[in-house]
Amino acid sequence: MKAVRVVTGRAVPLDRSDVDTDQIIPSDWLKQVERTGFEKGLFSEWRDDPAFVLNEERFSGASILIAGPNFGVGSSREHAVWAIQQFGFEAVITSRFGDIFRNNSTKNGLIPVVVSPDVARQLLDAVDADPNLEITIDVERRLVEVPELGLSVEFPMDSATQERFLQGLDDIGITLRSVDDIGSFETTRAGWLPTA
Repeated sequence: MKAVRVVTGRAVPLDRSDVDTDQIIPSDWLKQVERTGFEKGLFSEWRDDPAFVLNEERFSGASILIAGPNFGVGSSREHAVWAIQQFGFEAVITSRFGDIFRNNSTKNGLIPVVVSPDVARQLLDAVDADPNLEITIDVERRLVEVPELGLSVEFPMDSATQERFLQGLDDIGITLRSVDDIGSFETTRAGWLPTA
C-alpha cells in the first residue's frame, strides 16, 4: 500500500443511493484468479448505458468518486475496492458507507471520506455543473477542501486508520513492524508447541 497524505483532483458524481458491491463489481468478475483487470468490471452493467456518468468524456481522468448515501452496502467482496482503485479513483466521498466496504477500503488504500448529507449533495451538484472543479482530501488534517466553493469540512477517521494511510501500511505492513519482537518470541517459545 502506498502512503497517502493528500489527494487533489477532479471528481465523478455518481448520484445514486444504496449502491451495493454487486453493482460496483458484478459477481461474474469474481472468478478471476489474478488481482488485476477489475477496472473493466467497475459498474459494468451500468456502463452498458452510453449515458452512464462514467461514460461521459467530461469526467475522464477523475481521481475522486462522489456517491449518494449507503455506498458499498452488500457483500464483503474486496474486488469492489480493487475495481474502484484500478479504474483510477483514490478516494470515495459519500454521506454513508457500508461498514464492510469502508473497512476493506482502509485496508487497501482507498480513502473513504464521510461528509454530511448536505455537503455530499453540494459536491454532487457542483461537480455535475463543473467537471473541472478541484477537490482536495487531506488525510493528515482530515479535511475536504474545495476552494472554489469556499468549502472546508472535517471528515472522521480514527487515528489508527489515519496512520495506515500516512505510513502506507496494510495488515502485513503493520505486522512487519513487529518482526523483531516476533522473532524474539519465537526463539523463546517452548519446543513442544506447534510451529507454523
